[in-house]
Amino acid sequence: MGRGAPVVTARRVLRAVPLPLVLVGMIGLAGVVLGRVYAGDLLTRLVLGAAVGSVLVSVAARRLRSWLVAPLSVLALAGYTAVALRVAAQRAELSGGLGRIVVDAAGNGVARLLTAMIPVEPTPDTVLVPLVAAWLAGLAGAEVALRAGRVLLGYLPPALLYAGAVYVVGPNAAPALWPTLAFAALAASGLAVTGGAPAAADDDLPAGTRAALRTTRTVTTAAGLAVVVGLVALLAPVVAGQVDDRPVDPRRYVEPPQVETLDENPLIRISGWALHPEQKLLDVSVDGAAPAASATAGPAPDAGPPGSDSGSGSDSGPPGSDSGPGSGSGPGEVRLRLAVLSDYDGVTWRVGATYRNAGRVLPAVEPAAGSRLDTVRQEITVADLSGRLLPAVATPREVGGARVAYDPTTGTLIRPEGLTPGLRYTVTSVRERPDLNLLATADVPAGEGATRVLRVADGVPDPMRRLAAQIAEENGAPYDRAAAIEQFLAEHYRVVADAPSGHAYPNLNFFLFGPRNAGGQRGTSEQFAAAFAVLGRLTGLPTRVVVGFSAPGSGPVRAADAFAWPEVLFEGLGWVAFDPLPRPDDEPRPVEEDFRPTPEDPPPSEVPEPTVEPSTTPPAVSAPPRRESTGTPVAVLVGGGSGALLLLVAVVLAALVAARRALARRRLDRGDPAQRIAGAWREVTDALRLAGHPVGGDLAATEVAAHARRLVVGRTPPADGASEPGGGTAVATVASPVEELAALVNRVTFAPDGADDDEATRAGRIATAYVRELRAAQPRWRRMLWSVHPGPLRWRR
Repeated sequence: MGRGAPVVTARRVLRAVPLPLVLVGMIGLAGVVLGRVYAGDLLTRLVLGAAVGSVLVSVAARRLRSWLVAPLSVLALAGYTAVALRVAAQRAELSGGLGRIVVDAAGNGVARLLTAMIPVEPTPDTVLVPLVAAWLAGLAGAEVALRAGRVLLGYLPPALLYAGAVYVVGPNAAPALWPTLAFAALAASGLAVTGGAPAAADDDLPAGTRAALRTTRTVTTAAGLAVVVGLVALLAPVVAGQVDDRPVDPRRYVEPPQVETLDENPLIRISGWALHPEQKLLDVSVDGAAPAASATAGPAPDAGPPGSDSGSGSDSGPPGSDSGPGSGSGPGEVRLRLAVLSDYDGVTWRVGATYRNAGRVLPAVEPAAGSRLDTVRQEITVADLSGRLLPAVATPREVGGARVAYDPTTGTLIRPEGLTPGLRYTVTSVRERPDLNLLATADVPAGEGATRVLRVADGVPDPMRRLAAQIAEENGAPYDRAAAIEQFLAEHYRVVADAPSGHAYPNLNFFLFGPRNAGGQRGTSEQFAAAFAVLGRLTGLPTRVVVGFSAPGSGPVRAADAFAWPEVLFEGLGWVAFDPLPRPDDEPRPVEEDFRPTPEDPPPSEVPEPTVEPSTTPPAVSAPPRRESTGTPVAVLVGGGSGALLLLVAVVLAALVAARRALARRRLDRGDPAQRIAGAWREVTDALRLAGHPVGGDLAATEVAAHARRLVVGRTPPADGASEPGGGTAVATVASPVEELAALVNRVTFAPDGADDDEATRAGRIATAYVRELRAAQPRWRRMLWSVHPGPLRWRR
């Protein structure tokens, strides 16, 4: 009896050990499956540690009361999580205290896990959810399987964890065949070990009871086996049919990080930066930025900021990747790319990127065959640059010092939390320089893959179409067409810093063909880049617009260094930058010298009559006698028709003026105070549209008011109350009447009964004064059309 007790105890221990190991293995396999979309094996090791810890706590506390196990396990979970998050933070080189890291991970863990770029870097916010889920699965599985003895039911938490890991991975990794087979094998071995446990105790039962018990087990086992076989036969075809289907990606249900309205179209910021050229936006230190000179090409056409002597005109060399984004005009000078704008609707160029949270190491991009690669490391400190877009040399491969989101299509970065003064980060980029000798014979892609960068929105002005047709007719090869557009813009237009912002079709048409004495044929790099991109698409070239900065090797980057440039996509070479900006000292030639828009159907008077040389001198014929016309004289007909037409135009214009005035009176004088305040606000927003600066519906009233105020002042106030160029303080700290109107609009929106007649009258006066002031700041041609523009009569309210 004394010897049998240790044997029985040892046997029980041997039977008790395999099941915890099985649970640990099943949870660890879930970590293996999920770790396929992570960079490195840190996530798998942390999940395995959580599995071991949770199961060991349950095993150690098996003799305690069941209600004590959960609190003890949660305490152990807190300790293990703190250690794991600290390890992940150190591996990711994240700064800050543990408390801040834990709070940030807890608040953003799920969203960042489902929006992170693959491979996911194991940072605190991307490992917290898998760790907690693994620990809870181990706790629940161990308690049910070990304490309650329900082994099959205890498999449910690890199975759910495994299924969740497979679902989160989705189509972003190869099928998990061997982990799934190993998971099933572990489950079966656990059942086999525990299933033999009751058989040892059957020896103490009477023979009759033991026989009845074995019969019952046999029957139930056979019934269970039949059910399993039936389920397999029923579900196997369905499961087999899903093998070749693409799994659902849960990431499509989660919105990735978005840019602000200001960053969706940073092209409009060029004119504001041009008015404050000394404003410091960044401090940059660049290593490895000196480009090797090309032996086959001339100066880089994308070299230098607008107006620099390094800009190219018609005699510049071919713009290849040796002169593409990131190249400089001299040793140590590079281009920092801020945003890539690929979508154009005829009004606005937009980024249209899909950003995914990324770790320090970004996905590699396959370079073009035969291209030269340069590694450029930048250390950038943010000064007055606002928004979320992070400048970097193309194409970034590694980022440190800031949490970023990345768009692999354009190779651009954002910081989801936004930029703050003093933010310092480092970027290691691989700059690609394809073979320039291939440009002359390179083709451009077509088809569905290039539809986005070939799309031309409706409403292109006829002169722009004719200019593009003339260029395409005279230049057959894609590179020749691109170079011809670049040369045409560089030779006929002038760069000025005070040109108004705008790149819609009407703005570009006025920039290209407007009279010089009225402000046409001059603009900032915004108009040059946008005009190139639109003309390129009209000639069949896939184009886009890039906004960035020309940065020295080490030193400040100021607002004067900001500019935009166009790029063209060539097959086998990638995106190639062009520089349509003229040289500073070149006098632009009149556009009419190379392009004179002609009507499609010339008037009959311009069609020469065919002449026939007579073979003999015709006999003299006396002129027929003049007859008095019995009909209406031609002069009377022409004069009468012209007068009627002028009268009709005058009547239409008078009707438009009257309708506009009636609309303004109806908005400002009729209705309750809330309606009159809303009408005054519509007067302001309509005036902004008439001035060529419409506001989107996603902007708040205060943002619209700030935008409206800047248009009247004529410049963008320095950020954060910075000093004016003349030494004064920015006027942005003083509320303006239009901002007072915005406050009234916000109030009546949420409390329609909270306004009185005096406030409504005050709103009408503010709107009237602002419209008058904004109109006075417009060019003469826009002021003349202001009162007769039919837009406010049909625009949606």
